[in-house]
Amino acid sequence: MCGRFSLRVELAELLEYYGIQETNFDYVPRYNIAPGQVIPAIIDVPAGRRLGGLRWGLVPEWARDDKIGYNMINARADGVADKPAFAKPFRTKRCIVPADGFYEWRKTDKQPYRITLKDGGLLSLAALYDVWVSPKGAKLATVTIITTEANELLAPLHERMPVILPRDRVGAWLDRSNTDPRSLLPMLEPYDADKMHAYPVNPLVGNAKNDVPACLEPYAPPSERKTPDPEQLNLF
Repeated sequence: MCGRFSLRVELAELLEYYGIQETNFDYVPRYNIAPGQVIPAIIDVPAGRRLGGLRWGLVPEWARDDKIGYNMINARADGVADKPAFAKPFRTKRCIVPADGFYEWRKTDKQPYRITLKDGGLLSLAALYDVWVSPKGAKLATVTIITTEANELLAPLHERMPVILPRDRVGAWLDRSNTDPRSLLPMLEPYDADKMHAYPVNPLVGNAKNDVPACLEPYAPPSERKTPDPEQLNLF
């Protein structure tokens, strides 16, 4: 799954990378982005690419209320073309969630890890969005991040990972004129493990209130810390 990520780059770098001219989104660098929060996302509109804010947790346009979003922070790649909540957005409302790293908890002991590209570059997470209108007429734009099978690097941590699009696929993914699942589904594959890096981080990342730089720092789990040899200690 994908339940936490970071995005620390400056706004100018983000806009340049995705070819966006300007934005009204109130962007600030983040270290521990969590579901339920408004997160940056990139969509394609007639005037060009646009950076805006979407609440993380998809609420389909047909939903009775917005509580369903808490259960839809992720969409499995093997169901996006058919499941009622995702089928229509998959054809017409695809977007990118930019990140520079994401977190995963090792299933054996719940130790959190941060996963990045080895070159420190941006991650383009494949996502879907939708717009729900409340009974009172209020509009709510929401997003879900697509996941696929874990690659060799991530498999020891979790069986799923977010779909990361190579830069040369971003345009095709955002192209709203393409509604053919046969050309879109092949993009939803695990990213090349050789280009990725994973390292343990402090468990404080487990609390969404801890949106601080310390979330990114390497951390040695107590079970993996080496005990010094008493004979090598200088006690006097």
